[in-house]
Amino acid sequence: MSIQKSIYEKLILESSDGSRSIDISKGAISIDYYEDIFSPTITAKIKIVNTGNTITAEKGNSKQSIYNGLPLRGGERVSLKIAGNSSKNPGLDFSKRPENYFYVSKISDVITETNQESFTLHLVSREALTNETARVGKKFSRSLKISDSVNQILKDILKTNNFKSENIEPTSNEYGFIGNMRKPFTVLVWLASKAVSGSSKDADASAGYFFFQNQNKFQFQSTDALIKKPIRKTKNGQEVVYTYNQVNLPYDENNKKTDNYFNNLNYFVDTDQALVEKLRLGTYSSYRIYYNPLTFEIKPQEFKGENYSGSKTASLGRPLGEGKNFLPDLSKGGSSPSNKKLQDSPTRIITAVLDLGTLDPEASQKLNADPGKNQSQSLMRYNVLFTQTLNVIVPSNTNLRAGDVIKCNFPKVTQSTAKEYDPETSGLYIIKELCHHFDSRASYTSMKLVRDTFGPRKN
Repeated sequence: MSIQKSIYEKLILESSDGSRSIDISKGAISIDYYEDIFSPTITAKIKIVNTGNTITAEKGNSKQSIYNGLPLRGGERVSLKIAGNSSKNPGLDFSKRPENYFYVSKISDVITETNQESFTLHLVSREALTNETARVGKKFSRSLKISDSVNQILKDILKTNNFKSENIEPTSNEYGFIGNMRKPFTVLVWLASKAVSGSSKDADASAGYFFFQNQNKFQFQSTDALIKKPIRKTKNGQEVVYTYNQVNLPYDENNKKTDNYFNNLNYFVDTDQALVEKLRLGTYSSYRIYYNPLTFEIKPQEFKGENYSGSKTASLGRPLGEGKNFLPDLSKGGSSPSNKKLQDSPTRIITAVLDLGTLDPEASQKLNADPGKNQSQSLMRYNVLFTQTLNVIVPSNTNLRAGDVIKCNFPKVTQSTAKEYDPETSGLYIIKELCHHFDSRASYTSMKLVRDTFGPRKN
């Protein structure tokens, strides 16, 4: 079973000036690697313990500790390669190209004694450091699609090749803006909230993107694209379907010997619906008031999420608005004084000044990415995606990526002796964040999974 320990094949720490390096694999007691669709960069942590007789001093032949002998001051490079512990688990490899190396952003928990030291290295990707030194100062034309602007920022300002064109999903809407000397990651995340998918059948029902980094480089993907992804497969072509059995069973349902690779070791429900919070955010219904600075016109608009349910938006379970997947009808039984459904009354008022251009030579009546078409809709999509969140721990599986879709089976709570899965909670989930943990005794993967609707997805 693949909770057994993994081997650190390569773990080299280089000084910030590149003149000295040391193998820290023997002193690494644990390594944690992180991905998150809310994070523009991957991160990692390494806990180190060593005897202090590790690295030769710059002057003389005496041995020193890593902390003062290298020395560790931040900005050091780390080349990392961890071998997988089974044929299905390939491991992690950030050692092939220097541009993929990690960099030390912080050293914490430093404890020094007479003959021993311990500390924790906090690692980030190269782009996380570049982001702090670069600024978006140029103007982007209104004729450019948002996805084109994203490509330009990654290539020309962040100066990274750590992305592929297929990872930057084309958008349908154009948007002009001025960078205002903001950091690249700040602008990219801001653009993601305004982007509308170019592949959706209904452009007004597909707003909302995510910008993040995983093992597959930088990603700029719409909510719909993440939801429509096929189930993640292993390198052997097997679909990733995790089943919670409470114990590791020697044989599967077909009486075949199993390695429990797809056994869900532990799980708990973190959030389920959070209805009041969603109402406060205006997820299901909102009232928007926009002021036009050119005509001095005030334009009110009402948004109802149920108008964007059903076939207009993709879902991981049953379509929005079908069955038990929308708001309760409080008008029944006289529980609502107005006899209206809960989603009929706006629960948030949004006010804004319309954007009519970015220093264009001539004033234009044409809106610069009309917020009336996507602002409330993207807000709904972001919040509905987190209707249910689960925390799960599974055997180490480095095939997994943040943004992947996996399937989970959970037992049905019943007095029947028959083995049944709960049709409401079992099904497809998106990996919102993950951590691959490695230490001297075991390797496992912990994940936070999110889901927008309940029940099985219709093909």
